[in-house]
Amino acid sequence: MNDTTIHPFSATARTTTATDWTDGRARTTLRGILDAAIRSAMPDVVLARYLPPRPKGRCVVVGAGKAAASMAAALEQAWPDVDLTGCVVTRDGHMAPTRRIRVLEAAHPVPDSRSEAAARAMMSEVAGLGQDDLVIALISGGGSALLELPKDGLTLDDIRAVNRALLHSGASIRDMNVVRRHLSAIKGGGLAAAASPARVVTLAISDVPGDDPLTIASGPTVADPTTAADARSIVAHYGITVSDAVRRVLMQPPVNGTLSPRNRYTLVSTPFMALQAAASVAREYGLTPLVLGDALEGESRDAGTLMAGIALSARQHGMPVAGPAVLLSGGETTVTIRPDQPTPGHGGRNTEFLLSMANALQGHEGIWAIAADSDGIDGTEDAAGAIITPTTLSRARALGCDPRACLRAHDSYTLFQQTGDLVMTGPTLTNVNDIRAVLVV
Repeated sequence: MNDTTIHPFSATARTTTATDWTDGRARTTLRGILDAAIRSAMPDVVLARYLPPRPKGRCVVVGAGKAAASMAAALEQAWPDVDLTGCVVTRDGHMAPTRRIRVLEAAHPVPDSRSEAAARAMMSEVAGLGQDDLVIALISGGGSALLELPKDGLTLDDIRAVNRALLHSGASIRDMNVVRRHLSAIKGGGLAAAASPARVVTLAISDVPGDDPLTIASGPTVADPTTAADARSIVAHYGITVSDAVRRVLMQPPVNGTLSPRNRYTLVSTPFMALQAAASVAREYGLTPLVLGDALEGESRDAGTLMAGIALSARQHGMPVAGPAVLLSGGETTVTIRPDQPTPGHGGRNTEFLLSMANALQGHEGIWAIAADSDGIDGTEDAAGAIITPTTLSRARALGCDPRACLRAHDSYTLFQQTGDLVMTGPTLTNVNDIRAVLVV
């Protein structure tokens, strides 16, 4: 977006009233805010400014994540005259065209045999390098599943079983990745250690609350200060049953490894940066933006109820902000599937958040909301997220959908598919976690 762009609703919009906001206008505004946040995190926009000096020796590129292919393409574009070799791995369907860096694909959110093959390929790429060589690691969210190398004594099936259990347990991404690191030979600094004595420069796009480098893709280039005892505590806390092989690995004494002080880790895009871009565009639409935080966690349905309460307060009392305004937030909520629960329906954390919010609002006028995963895939579905409006519940009921029953069954995708309110972006080739915008007029 350039400085001459003018939004159709921007002219001194502080004088508008709630009646000026049609459903179409609200939907267009929310989608524009979401698109601006996603665009601000695209590798071709942000990557080039963070590149290191060109190396004296070889330049090997490795990487993992939903944005890995687009990051590799952006690197090739920025360095057309550098001899780049190496490979990155991304999720199926998240390819981008490259000429010098190989792009592999693997499964997400549970690793498959291609995840292990990609890890072995990268370990081979960085082996035998020298002091003058440079490894550029392109890391983004999703890399934990896409890049996997089981520790000695474990099989990929052992790790797959733990991953599935963690995904259904309600564990935070931070807790999940502690366990993943202690079962993997490439996570928690394993990739950087294999590249020694070459210098490693990591360029990362954060998708995790708090932007912890160790949590982004389970930190393949970051030394891990946690212990196997920490992983055992998490497994016990969530009641996860593990195999004897996993139990033996989690009983092993710690290995004190250090990484070269020459290594560098840089965040090129974060959820907060994306929310700032969203806030800037919201102002152009004539809205007052209020960023509630970039690291919201917890159960999706609880977060939806909480957000409904904040939106109602803004609508009725002008607190914490008076309309027309937009409440912006990021982070990663969770959906817990209980072991005794019937087979869940279709949905992701964003659609579940929105359905819970709609149930709490009960059709209150003047409030619309959008929530979507910035990578374009909410959970395992083909939608990025959805939009709710004051008529969401009435339209759903008219179509034969019971909103509360859908929420209980974790079947939010089905409801929004019926109402036509799904947000479909396709894979965006970046990933700065969830973007939520609540319009209050």
